[in-house]
Amino acid sequence: MPKRMKTNPALIGSGILLIISVVLGYGWYSTQEALTKATGELDLQTRAANSFAENLQSAEQDVAQLQEALEQEKERNDSFEDQIKAIGGTVGKLDKLSRTDPELLQKYSKVYFLNENYVPAALTKIPENYTFGSEEEYLSAEIWPFLKDLQDEAKEDDVELLVISGYRSFGKQAALKASYRVTYGSGANTFSADQGYSEHQLGTTIDFTTRAVGSSFVGFDETEAFKWLEDNAYKYGFILSYPSGNSYYQYEPWHWRFVGKELARDLRKDSKDFYDLDQRSLDPYLINFYD
Repeated sequence: MPKRMKTNPALIGSGILLIISVVLGYGWYSTQEALTKATGELDLQTRAANSFAENLQSAEQDVAQLQEALEQEKERNDSFEDQIKAIGGTVGKLDKLSRTDPELLQKYSKVYFLNENYVPAALTKIPENYTFGSEEEYLSAEIWPFLKDLQDEAKEDDVELLVISGYRSFGKQAALKASYRVTYGSGANTFSADQGYSEHQLGTTIDFTTRAVGSSFVGFDETEAFKWLEDNAYKYGFILSYPSGNSYYQYEPWHWRFVGKELARDLRKDSKDFYDLDQRSLDPYLINFYD
């Protein structure tokens, strides 16, 4: 039977310690290597992050500059657009003004003169149910819608308003004035204009009456029709040309002239009459005459 070898405990312990040391040393080395690697990667990531932050900040600055440039460009474009609109508006107004008869707001009664060749650009016949008497009456075609609205509104308010006289030519006014001179002599000058000085030749002026008053006009200023005109005619652009106390003709409550809604409204608001204003004050209203 063979002999068993004796085990040296000290040698075994040394071996174990050596193995443990090798294992621990390798682990430490691996750990250090991993830590170094991780530190390097973290450093790279940190640098990348810092670089990204710098790039982001630079990009934000670029965006801010672009935004500012865009706003400035937008302001320039808006300013340019406003200038274009202003120019377009001015051109439009000039075109509109060029197509509006400059005579329409002139002060003709004993002040300015219309020659025998003056005729409104377009005349329209006033329908018979809006007139009084058998004669045909005419009016500027562009004024008719305003007059129609006025008469229709009065009718809705149970007020009768009829046209007894509209447009009169130079010749018709001359004949009318001659007939008045035969009857009234020089007294005709207090209520009838000479040819060329009548507002009726403009085609924008109306003499109103009612069936009860007829062609004499007597008592017209005491009728509901006249009171309605005083309260409402301005809404349709009509004003009383010759109120009580005027320096041109006798008081004519039946004689109403179209001057445009804007001027009619302002005259009422300021408690003024058409002939109270100088021509320079009247002319600016011409551009909105038909509005």
